[in-house]
Amino acid sequence: MTRIVTEFPHPVREVENAWIPLADGTRLAARLWLPESGRPVAVVLEYLPYRKRDMTRRRDDQMHRWFAGHGIACARVDIRGTGDSEGLFIDEYSRQEHEDALQVIAWLAAQPWCSGAVGMIGISWGGFNALQIAALRPPALKAVITLCASDDRYADDAHYMGGCLLMENLQWGSILMHYAAFPPDPELFGAEGGQDGWQDAWAARLAAVQPYPAVWMGHPTRDAYWRHGSVCENFEAIACPVLAVGGWADGYSNAVPRLLAGLKVPCRGIVGPWAHVFPYDPLPGPAIGFLQEALTWWRAWLEGEGQEAAMAGPRYRAWMQDSVPPQPHYAERPGRWVAEDSWPSPRIRPLDLHLTGAGLRPDSDHGPTAATELSIQSPQVTGFFGGEWCAFGADGEMPVDQRPDDGRSLCFDTVPLDAPMEILGAPEVWLQVAVDRPTAFLAVRLCDVFPDGTSARVSFGILNLCHRLGHDRVAPAVPGAPMKVHLRLNDIAHRFPAGHVVRLAVSTAYWPMVWPSPQAVTARLLTAGSRLVLPVRPEDPADADLPPFPPAEMAATDEHIGLHPARFRRTIERDLVTGDTVYTLLDEAAELGEGALVRIEAIGLDVASSYLKRCRIEDQDPTHAAAEVVQRTRLSRGSWQVRLETRTRLTADHDTFRFHAEQEAFEGERSVSLRTWDLPIRRSGL
Repeated sequence: MTRIVTEFPHPVREVENAWIPLADGTRLAARLWLPESGRPVAVVLEYLPYRKRDMTRRRDDQMHRWFAGHGIACARVDIRGTGDSEGLFIDEYSRQEHEDALQVIAWLAAQPWCSGAVGMIGISWGGFNALQIAALRPPALKAVITLCASDDRYADDAHYMGGCLLMENLQWGSILMHYAAFPPDPELFGAEGGQDGWQDAWAARLAAVQPYPAVWMGHPTRDAYWRHGSVCENFEAIACPVLAVGGWADGYSNAVPRLLAGLKVPCRGIVGPWAHVFPYDPLPGPAIGFLQEALTWWRAWLEGEGQEAAMAGPRYRAWMQDSVPPQPHYAERPGRWVAEDSWPSPRIRPLDLHLTGAGLRPDSDHGPTAATELSIQSPQVTGFFGGEWCAFGADGEMPVDQRPDDGRSLCFDTVPLDAPMEILGAPEVWLQVAVDRPTAFLAVRLCDVFPDGTSARVSFGILNLCHRLGHDRVAPAVPGAPMKVHLRLNDIAHRFPAGHVVRLAVSTAYWPMVWPSPQAVTARLLTAGSRLVLPVRPEDPADADLPPFPPAEMAATDEHIGLHPARFRRTIERDLVTGDTVYTLLDEAAELGEGALVRIEAIGLDVASSYLKRCRIEDQDPTHAAAEVVQRTRLSRGSWQVRLETRTRLTADHDTFRFHAEQEAFEGERSVSLRTWDLPIRRSGL
């Protein structure tokens, strides 16, 4: 359990809002936590579009108040055009965002309470831009800590996976459309009309909102748009030390080993069982003393104290997950910490398992007679048991028993293992395959099959066969022509017990995680030349001697009072007459107009919100696929009340996607803005 800390070595002075001036006259809004230590101190910057004053207030206090209490100042800055900052928001990770950050860092370093040393920390967006800004080498930036983020904006982010369009692109893009349309807080921004009035700023923001899902769908290959901000394009640009943290249940765990392998600066990596959350208060557990680990990092690289201690021990620590029956939610994920001194580790041994008509077999059992040709046309409902692409610790996000999806896939099994086997790294698959359509993809899952038949997904990968020659081009498949393709599955640490079976499952559909191909696809898989390579990690007795992480701590937060119970549901509904299957996620915190979800006492603000995602598919016809997202949020304080409603919908025929969106804003009960989008987007190899 995470300990709540209320007393610290240093008193903390908190500044609710400070204005950071930029060269073009725009001011960015910052919340500051300043230790009263009697001397200038280092400062840590977190730079986000998520509304420092209300949306992230609780978690900001938990972390930044703790750092400040231990002598490190913190600044939480709203990106231009978001929260209480002036200007207009453009897009994620824009050049403007980066240029502003360079000025923010210089401003922080020049403050009389700052020693001149700046660090950056962030989870998700803040983890991305910490790496991206480090690559620009601002002189005052001395170290970064990146959590649940990626070094590759195209191949390993929320938009595309293996060249396939993720449903997350619609979900996340819709959320960003909603976030970008919130007004600044009148208490900070000015209640009067005119240039600095909050109404004028809100009107400008509403007019500037972009249809982000459609914007990103307009870049279906790895072009200059995605290369911008992808630090994997040139790891050597990063010159300051990096602590990289991830979780196996998160969508971004692959970046940690890539950063360890690619960076030339002092770098350490930690991957736990966690979802997209901070490790000091995570789901699934166990929690670790992440803030203490971070403080050691800041002391070393921002204050020059204990650099040897910061880099002592193994570079890579990972949570080796035990085999447990799959569940939609885990409070704790059983396992143990393991470590490698370097990554890639010379201790990892590849195990080749060949696909045969009899299943997965090692070289010694693989002969010419094992060559087989098998075919599969997966129903479009394949994938409903795969969980969310990125888990946040909520109920129902994790992949459950895979047997329904296994039954719609080609499956290759080992014989029951005669001894436990552990893997650490990215499983890889080579397949000899032919398809009957020019546009097709393959979903490949690695599963742990229990003696009773239960199938638990361990890792998975997706490949758009139009991208088999690289993600920078579209090369349609030649129907019927065999091709050899390579898939790299997500990095994972997993222990397969003795008596369990390793399964490789191959399908031609994976809904609702991946948007379906334009036509139902039949794939012919030739087992000759097809193989799975597992990164087997021999047990290391030194793992038992690893020093434990400190116990988890965080600072106490301002009071948030729940005023209305939440209603949360995930359902799958099947129409046996039409063949339609509908997945629905409903997170309805309050009926708007009847009360608020939460009151933030420190600023007297009530916040109510609801969220709906619905995905529909029909068994055989992928052009029946449809997805929608509906969001409603109300902010109120006394007589001030604003409401925002955003609806998005995505459909497609054989040649064209159709993105439709509506966004309406209200001040009180008066509609102040209504915008609609109805955009066709050409299907380019998708």
